Amino acid sequence: MKFARSVWKILVAIKDGLVLLLLLLFFGGLYALLTLRPAPASVQPGALYVALDGPVVEERARVRPSQLLSGGGRMKSVQERDLVRGIEAAAADERIKAVVLDLDGFSGGSQVAITRIGAAMDTVRAAKKPVLVRAGLYTDDGVQLAAHASEAWVDPLGGALVAGPGGTNLYFKALLDRLKIKAHVFKVGTYKSAVEPFTRENASPESKEALGAVYAALWEAWQADVKKARPKADIKLVTGDPVKWVAASGGDAAKAAVAAGLVDRIGDKFAFEARVAEIVGKNDAGPDEAVFKGTALATYLKDQTPSTEGKAIAVVTVAGDIVDGDAGPGTAGGDRIASLVDKAAASGDYAALVVRVDSPGGSVTGAERIRAAIARMKAKKLPVAVSMAGLAASGGYWVSTPADRVFAEPATITGSIGIFAIIPSFEEALGRIGIGTDGVRTTPLSGQPDVFGGFSPTAEAVIQQQIDSGYARFVGLVAAARHKSPADIDRIAQGRIWDGGTARQIGLVDEFGGIDAALAWAAKAAGAKTWHPVYLGESDDTFGTLLSQLADSEGEAGAAQMAGGQDFAGLAAQRQGALAGQLAGDLARLLGGTGAQVYCLECAGMKPAAPSAPAIPASTWLGLLRKLAG
Repeated sequence: MKFARSVWKILVAIKDGLVLLLLLLFFGGLYALLTLRPAPASVQPGALYVALDGPVVEERARVRPSQLLSGGGRMKSVQERDLVRGIEAAAADERIKAVVLDLDGFSGGSQVAITRIGAAMDTVRAAKKPVLVRAGLYTDDGVQLAAHASEAWVDPLGGALVAGPGGTNLYFKALLDRLKIKAHVFKVGTYKSAVEPFTRENASPESKEALGAVYAALWEAWQADVKKARPKADIKLVTGDPVKWVAASGGDAAKAAVAAGLVDRIGDKFAFEARVAEIVGKNDAGPDEAVFKGTALATYLKDQTPSTEGKAIAVVTVAGDIVDGDAGPGTAGGDRIASLVDKAAASGDYAALVVRVDSPGGSVTGAERIRAAIARMKAKKLPVAVSMAGLAASGGYWVSTPADRVFAEPATITGSIGIFAIIPSFEEALGRIGIGTDGVRTTPLSGQPDVFGGFSPTAEAVIQQQIDSGYARFVGLVAAARHKSPADIDRIAQGRIWDGGTARQIGLVDEFGGIDAALAWAAKAAGAKTWHPVYLGESDDTFGTLLSQLADSEGEAGAAQMAGGQDFAGLAAQRQGALAGQLAGDLARLLGGTGAQVYCLECAGMKPAAPSAPAIPASTWLGLLRKLAG
């Protein structure tokens, strides 16, 4: 038997060695091929073609080799600043005759992001260039973009649906009671509703009050933007009685969308492309190419060389949930972002810092690491501005406290100054199935917190004291930053969320403006007449670019499935998947052992999240490689 075991170990070692060698040769060969690739295709005069696949995000997730081998491809997304830069550049580019947006795979974005993209589309139209948009089914974000188009097309089998902000949260208290699982909740903040799914069977009146006020502000801003861009759009008809609205067009949702002024023309993709070809010219390159002449956004951006004149303004992005460690981009790893800021401060290469925040918060310790690094850079007498995107709440506001100036948009969601922790215990559940607990303790805290035997009153009191202390620190940071007393901040804190307009009125925000306004302020404060932004952590990594391309291509089939059908039933199926994702996230918050959190649960539900990457089929070459590695 010893001989057989020895032989088996040798065979396993040989197998592992061969797999490792195969992986090294594989990625080495891909790297060599990419570095020898020909120069990217040049810009073809005609249209700028933008395929909005997936959500619009503040920061795209970076793909690691291990992800490709263990989990699957990455769902596509579009980085907002790249999209806006491309569209704005097209306005002044003589080679670009029109801008074309294809929304078939579009899954939304924050209201701030969509408004900024709409403004870029207006810039193109002001330059006397048409902007054409098409989709199978328009929902709120798509309708807002279509309002800024000179021609908006809808598929004959599609339509438009305006639902307005709002939706469903899940509440687990009755289930936990049935399972005899006790959720120990420690929090400060009357409005800190992140814990309510585990303590209530429905939303509290305080939560509904705060959320209702924010939703009302967002809905008003959405309607104002759409009506300004498309005055003839009958939003009241569309939202007041949708059944009557669609019935007036014989149940044809596409005709109803045209009748309400949400879109202009009905036609399939072939007809739409033929229309674009009328404007910019027909492409005679071959049957596999687009019908019209044009250049894809990715190719166009490679042709746009950002200015490097004047002083450099560092920009660090805090996007996604704030977590401990080196996670991200796309997730705000506290150690990773703090390291970026510290390196920028030590380099002496930057005249100022702009912090772009698009986060519902998360880990207290992760947020504190980021805040402390920003404060260290500020201590070097460098101006610091915060630019809030669609969401800068809870931990997203914690990291904003060192700023000299805070910029936000009216539709920004911010505030949620509160703190909580959730820890489950299973003593009743274990007793129900015949498992008991006992032991010897030397102090009141021995073995505590005990998730199997139950929490002692001492343990619960100590944890609550820590949460109280964390809240006091949070309030103190905000008070010092906003030049107010802790009592003044406490009155507007308590975990309550605010829209950007109200946040400005109560002093949590200094002025309205996007990242361009924040950059201009930082440059002026630094005395820079000419300047350029440098996004920290964004590098021209050839191998990383290859991995991203592989992940995107392998995930395309799954992305198409996640997009749902181009009708209301397909949309319902898509949102069913989103609700399942919410369930998984809520349970992770309960069972994940994440410690004290400065997190805004209702905020996280207000922005689209990129769906999880689909599994890579074993029939693909990458799936086969991962199977061999396993």
